[in-house]
Amino acid sequence: MFEFEEKIIPLDDWISYFIDWLVEGYRWFFQGLKWPVEMTLSGIENGLLALPPLLVIAVFTLIAWRSSGYKLAGFSAVTLVLIGMLGLWAETMTTLAMVFSSVVFCTLAGIPLGIWAGRSDRFDSLLRPLLDAMQTTPAFVYLVPIVMLFSIGNVAGVLATIIFSLPPIIRLTSLGIRQVHPELIEAAQAFGATSHQVLLKVQIPMAMPTIMAGLNQTMMMALSMVVIAALIGAGGLGAPVVLGLNTLDIGLATIGGLAIVLMAIILDRITQSLGQKNNNGRRS
Repeated sequence: MFEFEEKIIPLDDWISYFIDWLVEGYRWFFQGLKWPVEMTLSGIENGLLALPPLLVIAVFTLIAWRSSGYKLAGFSAVTLVLIGMLGLWAETMTTLAMVFSSVVFCTLAGIPLGIWAGRSDRFDSLLRPLLDAMQTTPAFVYLVPIVMLFSIGNVAGVLATIIFSLPPIIRLTSLGIRQVHPELIEAAQAFGATSHQVLLKVQIPMAMPTIMAGLNQTMMMALSMVVIAALIGAGGLGAPVVLGLNTLDIGLATIGGLAIVLMAIILDRITQSLGQKNNNGRRS
């Protein structure tokens, strides 16, 4: 009877050798990739921490009111005050900085890639397996190479979050571009619009609600990585959760998890409302 009694293909050894080769020979390159993320993260984090908490609460409340109405505005104000009273204000600002930094880079990379995939079947077929791998690979799997290439800390956590959160905005941007009715494109071309003008004046505006849905999903996935990123030294609200798990302090883990959930609700409602407003404006 045929049995696999020992390892035949040493794939794990090959991967380890490959990562070691990258670290030894090209660490300078990965440190260069790390620099813009580090600058963006530190700028947003220092800015949020430098602002008075009441001003931050007022800004979030105003954004929530303008996007969704007084109910979300009241909920946002009460939630942020509660988080501050729990002693997690600094951790919350660090988490917001990590999420916003991740979303910035996901948007800068994801929307152009999504547009390209939406307009090119060949590129879409090449990109789809990579996106499938990024979405289905457990986050813990690529934490080790992230740490080896970029060390530990908040920046490594943001880089891992970018990898984890990038696929939704690419997929939904591509979907939005492909869902634009061909007759609209043909009408624009009949009036003499160039391919660039069709993209900017027809496809992107018509696809904007779907793109906003992708942005919403990317932001939610970025926030879900907070706890996992804390395992590689990232700060924020994931740190008390991990510390609570390690010390069996259920209270500390609970308040950290509660703050994450409340921030997720606020960000989700705001981005959903912005997407719905954009959709209503396009219909009108």
